[in-house]
Amino acid sequence: MIAPPDRTPLPRDFFDRPVLEVAPDLLGRVLVRATPGGRIALRLTEVEAYDGQNDPGSHAYRGRTPRNSVMFGPPGHVYVYFTYGMWHCLNLVCGPEGRASAVLLRAGEILEGAELARTRRLSARNDKELAKGPARLATALDVDRSLDGTDACTPDDTPLRMLPGAPVDRDQVRHGPRTGVSGDGAVHPWRFWIADDPTVSPYRAHVPRRRRA
Repeated sequence: MIAPPDRTPLPRDFFDRPVLEVAPDLLGRVLVRATPGGRIALRLTEVEAYDGQNDPGSHAYRGRTPRNSVMFGPPGHVYVYFTYGMWHCLNLVCGPEGRASAVLLRAGEILEGAELARTRRLSARNDKELAKGPARLATALDVDRSLDGTDACTPDDTPLRMLPGAPVDRDQVRHGPRTGVSGDGAVHPWRFWIADDPTVSPYRAHVPRRRRA
């Protein structure tokens, strides 16, 4: 499969909606990453919604910090965070400015630039694993904190743009608990994915990290 020819990004009002509307509507959309080595295009197959200060699982649950400030808007911008001291994760901010909701991009299918993604993901056994999981997705696309705050809706050439792609029929969308979320936030069925897609990551419940003796 190749990326759709339409290079016009999704409009900002696409993201200026409640996060639980935006998240499933992102499935099938195409994220384009422009790198010095070339272009990578990825079709989204799995996402998770995080509803800011209404959601104990969200980074913004306890309010604004220097780390999460991009989540507070405007919508259509990229929020990148660093986790476990080794991985970056990529999110798209949505909802009205000031609400701090965002969608975590969990997995996707590389449509263009697989050869570039492979140089970043040497451990992938095949192309279906290149972006199978949020850290793998960010690694394959060469995403780090330098991209935090990038506007994904601009028509100009930018490092990241979100294109319309081909929306998925609602009867092909599945939802369930978010992966690895603990506490009160674990109950929300806010993970969305395309049924039977081989690039979707396996569900894993939260497992507390053990402290070293």
